[in-house]
Amino acid sequence: MNLPFEPQRQTQDYQASDAAHHIHAFVDQKALNAEGPRVMVRGEGLYLWDSEGKRYLDGMSGLWCTQLGYGRKDLTAAAAAQMDQLAYYNMFFHTTHPAVIELSELLFSLLPKHYSHVIYTNSGSEANEVLIRTVRRYWQVLGKPQKKIMIGRWNGYHGSTLAASALGGMKFMHEMGGLIPDVAHIDEPYWYAQGGELTPAEFGRRCALQLEEKILELGAQNVAGFIAEPFQGAGGMIFPPESYWPEIQRICRQYDVLLCADEVIGGFGRTGEWFAHQYFGFEPDTLSIAKGLTSGYLPMGGLVLSKRMAEALVERGGVFAHGLTYSGHPVAAAVALANLKALRDEGIVRQVKDDTGPYLHTLLHEVFGNHPLIGEIQGTGLLAALQFVEDKGTRKRFANENDLAWQCRTFGFEEGVIIRSTLGRMIMAPALVASRAELDELVDKTRIAVDRTARIAGKL
Repeated sequence: MNLPFEPQRQTQDYQASDAAHHIHAFVDQKALNAEGPRVMVRGEGLYLWDSEGKRYLDGMSGLWCTQLGYGRKDLTAAAAAQMDQLAYYNMFFHTTHPAVIELSELLFSLLPKHYSHVIYTNSGSEANEVLIRTVRRYWQVLGKPQKKIMIGRWNGYHGSTLAASALGGMKFMHEMGGLIPDVAHIDEPYWYAQGGELTPAEFGRRCALQLEEKILELGAQNVAGFIAEPFQGAGGMIFPPESYWPEIQRICRQYDVLLCADEVIGGFGRTGEWFAHQYFGFEPDTLSIAKGLTSGYLPMGGLVLSKRMAEALVERGGVFAHGLTYSGHPVAAAVALANLKALRDEGIVRQVKDDTGPYLHTLLHEVFGNHPLIGEIQGTGLLAALQFVEDKGTRKRFANENDLAWQCRTFGFEEGVIIRSTLGRMIMAPALVASRAELDELVDKTRIAVDRTARIAGKL
């Protein structure tokens, strides 16, 4: 166990310096400076401690990434050993190194057999940046350079760099300069909010058929790929109806459009399968990966390519003008290798599928199935979303659902649990090593936060 951390400075001193030098992610910085951020100083297992000594159960795995929890000595040892041997070299100048080779051997032993190559990056955002150029280059090699347009989904999320935010469908990000040409969007498959009188199956098919309509509108000869998360992460942990993905795959195959899955959140065991597309039963042409690849211990991502794409690029493509200074970084690769070995050899992914995942969802339905504030419980494995609702019969959502969810998140921090709010949904995604007792604690503290919110909303 990590030794207790004794901060060398007062919390207020850390906060003042933070305000003087940082612009945080997705926050009103002026308001945060007035409030002062929490200063996290230590992590162990599923728990974090701040500079005031308060302990939190991290119900979000950091940002959906600490699959093995905090304080894993095998991961830190792998990093230290690699730093001693080869702290850095690149994959330019016709060179490679053992750490990245061994990582890829293990990665492709875990992936379905129709994938063969990977381009490593430093993050999911970068993976999706690389995706656009790789997809367009693929079509150039095949003699179809006009196939440039990427189609994404409204309320989808693929990162916060320029091209990644354009692929995503967060309109407020687009309004802040996050747009590029040759990107289009279709609706998200969010049945609870947008399904109206349709059954989930009917709604799923209708949403999928929007892709066909958009392809025909743009011209199939101009459309390069469709990108989507198997389930929406930052958009609210939204699971599509079962009818959705089979129809999406049919459409992509019919019109010769690449099917690109953003597995940055869903990959590496989160659903109880190694990759979320396996849970939903479809076969993408590309996979964007990151987060759980290293359990968040070091930055690393990648773009995984199908054999048909890789063969075209390698055998017919000549020089592909891409590259990153830290692509396949030796230390990140060594940590990723140790992380994937632990997930495999300790049976953690299987445990999520057969034990802790079903346990969490049984518990959530027992606790929240009849809760007056909760209209729907979605998820699988070790991820879940609770949908706030004003009227269960009509699925009417609160006009101020964002405020209510944010308040619930704040109550969670007060109760010592970290959960996330997105629109009118509360999200949880604990580390894959969570025990049943820790899941009990997660749900119990979440219940207290939801009950406190329900009183504000007049539902209790």
